[in-house]
Amino acid sequence: MVEPGSIETGMIRTIPPRSGTAFMLDRGQTLTVIDPEGRQVADLLAFSRTDLREVISSGRTLDYASRLYLTTSDPLYSNRSNVMLRIVEDTVGRHDFLLTPCSRDTFRIIYGDTDPHRGCFGNLAAALAPYGVEEDAIPVAFNCFMNVPVDGATGTFTVEPPLSGPGDHISFTAEMDLVIGLTACSALQSNGGAFKPIQYRID
Repeated sequence: MVEPGSIETGMIRTIPPRSGTAFMLDRGQTLTVIDPEGRQVADLLAFSRTDLREVISSGRTLDYASRLYLTTSDPLYSNRSNVMLRIVEDTVGRHDFLLTPCSRDTFRIIYGDTDPHRGCFGNLAAALAPYGVEEDAIPVAFNCFMNVPVDGATGTFTVEPPLSGPGDHISFTAEMDLVIGLTACSALQSNGGAFKPIQYRID
């Protein structure tokens, strides 16, 4: 069950490296995600406050957009084909909506870590738990600033350093009352080899 609450508007907040947070975003409010140092990914999730089973959907959004790279004016749809967020400003133009949040298993399977960090998945799960979101309800995130080029001939992809520089940002307007999960991504490969903070502001 979602607890009532609000977040002060107009204030820039900082998410420390390799961590995450969750908060409410009201319909009509604008969320701006900022990369203060450059080349840092932020995983973004959205859940309807009316029914947490309605959640941001990569599949629906990309299907309706008919392209992989979303930017200004593009809507982000829910699993029920309702618009949850709309991109209203984007200074980078390259974000990812294919890859799932990194996790302990990501670091174990891909990187061979023997004592893996809990990753964005674990950070999102912990931040969203007080709102009643269970781990199995966490979908593919909209990965702000993540740079995942796809080869058109073979369909193979690589994870490259973000194209974002210091102060670049992407802004979304909420089309419904939402619970938002947001991280400063924990995967070295996604962030150009260094862990950095992410900032956000609600207006």
